[in-house]
Amino acid sequence: MNPQEMKAELKALGALVEARLTTIFGDGRSPAPLVASMEYSLMAGGKRLRPVLCLAWAELVGGEAAKVLDFACAIECIHTYSLIHDDLPAMDDDDLRRGKPSNHKQFDEATAILAGDGLLTEAFTLASSLELRPERILKAVFHLSTAAGPRGMVGGQVLDMGLTGKSASLPQLREMHAKKTGALIETSCVTGCILGGGSDSEQPKASEYGQAIGLAFQVTDDILDVIGDEAALGKPVGSDQAQGKSTYPALLGIDQSRVLARQSVDQALAALAGFSHPRADFLRAVALYILDRTH
Repeated sequence: MNPQEMKAELKALGALVEARLTTIFGDGRSPAPLVASMEYSLMAGGKRLRPVLCLAWAELVGGEAAKVLDFACAIECIHTYSLIHDDLPAMDDDDLRRGKPSNHKQFDEATAILAGDGLLTEAFTLASSLELRPERILKAVFHLSTAAGPRGMVGGQVLDMGLTGKSASLPQLREMHAKKTGALIETSCVTGCILGGGSDSEQPKASEYGQAIGLAFQVTDDILDVIGDEAALGKPVGSDQAQGKSTYPALLGIDQSRVLARQSVDQALAALAGFSHPRADFLRAVALYILDRTH
C-alpha cells in the first residue's frame, strides 16, 4: 500500500470514529458546560491513530469494525483526557494543544480537570456496551484499564514528572515512554485483536506491533520537538527542552534517535509477517508513516 492509499484509509477509518464521537454526549444528561469542555478537546482534530489501530487489528483477525467502534472511541476518550490533564499547570503547563488554547486556558482549571475525569469515566461506559461475547469484552476492558492506569499511562506521567530537570538513562527513558505513550498505543492494537476474535497466537503479535510503533512514535515526537514546524505541530517547538524534559534526541542525538525509530518500525513490520489480510498492508504502511510524519 502506497502512502497516499494509506492516508486515504486512515482518513476513512478516522471519519468513522469522528462521526461516533460527535454523538456520545448528545443525550442531554450531562451538564452543558461540562459537555462543552469535553467536546472542545475531543473534537479538536488529530489523526485518531489509536482508535484506528483498534479497528484495523479487529478487521485483520476477521472481526467487524462496526462492532468494535465504541471501544475504539473509548480509547480516544482516554487519550483526550490524558492530553487535557498533561497540559494543566501542575503537569506540563502548556498553553496550546493542536494549535488551539489548552482546555484549561479556554475554560478554567477546575472545568478542565472535570472534563478529563468525565472522558475517562465515559470511556468505560462505551467500552462495556459492545454487543460481543462477554469474555472478549471483559478481557479487552481489563487490558485497557491496565494500560491507562498506574501500571501504564498514569504511572508513566509520574515517571516523566520525576525525571523532569534530570538526566535520564536510556532504560529510564524507555520505561517512562513505554508507560506514558506506548501503553495506550499497544492496548489499541491488542484490544482490537481480542475483540475481533484474534487467537492466542495472534494477540502477542498485536502486542509486539503496538510496542514497536509506540516507541517509534515517541522517538519521532521527540525529534519533531527539536526540528519540527510549529504550525504543523500545533504547539511550540522546543517545549521539551524548555521544560527540562528527558528526550531521545537529548540522550542519543538526532541521528541515533532516527536509527532507533527505524529499528522499531522494522520490529513492527516483523510482527505482521504471516498475516495475509489486506489490513496487514495498511498496518505496515502506518508503521512506515510514523517515521515520516511532520505532526
